[in-house]
Amino acid sequence: MKIAIVCYPTFGGSGVVATELGLELARRGHEIHFITYSQPVRLALLSPNVYYHEVNVPEYPLFHYQPYELALSSKLVDMVKLYKIELLHVHYAIPHAYAGYMAKQMLKDEGINIPMVTTLHGTDITLVGNHPFYKPAVTFSINKSDFVTSVSQSLKDDTLKLFNIKNEIEVIPNFIELDKNSNDLSIPCQRSVMAKENERIITHISNFRKVKRIPDVIKIFYNIQKEIPAKLMMVGDGPEKEKAEYLCQELGIVDKVIFFGNSNEIDKILCLTDLFLLPSETESFGLAALEAMACRVPVISSNSGGLPEVNFEGVSGYLSDVGNIEEMAQNALKILKEDSTLQKFKENALSVAKQFDIKNILPLYEALYQKAINKYL
Repeated sequence: MKIAIVCYPTFGGSGVVATELGLELARRGHEIHFITYSQPVRLALLSPNVYYHEVNVPEYPLFHYQPYELALSSKLVDMVKLYKIELLHVHYAIPHAYAGYMAKQMLKDEGINIPMVTTLHGTDITLVGNHPFYKPAVTFSINKSDFVTSVSQSLKDDTLKLFNIKNEIEVIPNFIELDKNSNDLSIPCQRSVMAKENERIITHISNFRKVKRIPDVIKIFYNIQKEIPAKLMMVGDGPEKEKAEYLCQELGIVDKVIFFGNSNEIDKILCLTDLFLLPSETESFGLAALEAMACRVPVISSNSGGLPEVNFEGVSGYLSDVGNIEEMAQNALKILKEDSTLQKFKENALSVAKQFDIKNILPLYEALYQKAINKYL
């Protein structure tokens, strides 16, 4: 199949999932065309089956905001015609499904019928999409897609509750490429670089937005380090980072917290990690938690959104109500205090992550693609 993938090319979960999906499809012999405004961060190497087409938005004085959707839909039309692309897979309802629908209509006028699959990831629905300014366009885009998927049952339920959706929504969960992300036990992790031998290493990875409840991460760690020697690794960047640094100063734990910023070496950081913290207000899925689990790292998380579908209570970690810092810290200590308990949770985390291996999830997308293509035959 010849498939165009439209996504945000950033460190966020949707961009990572879309890129990894495209690369694995290419390895299976499909021809993949990434169409976006810059090269996706995970798209390090281009293979013979992978193409990247940049969407350029020319500046024009008349426009206060440059019309990206218009440029994207025009680019999609050109690429479909040039490469004989058979299917559009757009990640995020807005602006991508909206632009995809316009491209479909332009192509239809030229006698070309092409199916579009829209994958809903979270903030396109629960945050941005539910804003009164965008809600009609989001509803329209979802209903005009040929097929719609969501990354969790929780997100599907939210979508049906917030919007007047007439389309079916199929749940296809996010995935992990286990062969690449799972730590090789034969290669020793250089823990001494980050912590003393008796210190546990705790990690948080996110885009440091309010929904991630960054102060909760710091306070959970503060309670943990009062009981056992520990270090906290904060990976990512965003609007809450500076406040988090000030909070560490107020609590007197600056020497125990390391802020990395964005990193392309997540696997190396997780290799050092004993426990992952994700106390978010909500997560449509919890890809960061899954990546940690794939590296044998148990997870302490909130029980909000799709997290209970990924982090299994008492198995791969523990779940608590949003904001329950004290319980999260106590659950963390249950895992961390004894080496034998920590080892059991590490093994369980990997076992749960195996259920989300890309080899199990990719065939679901391939089957959906074929169904979409058959719709227009």
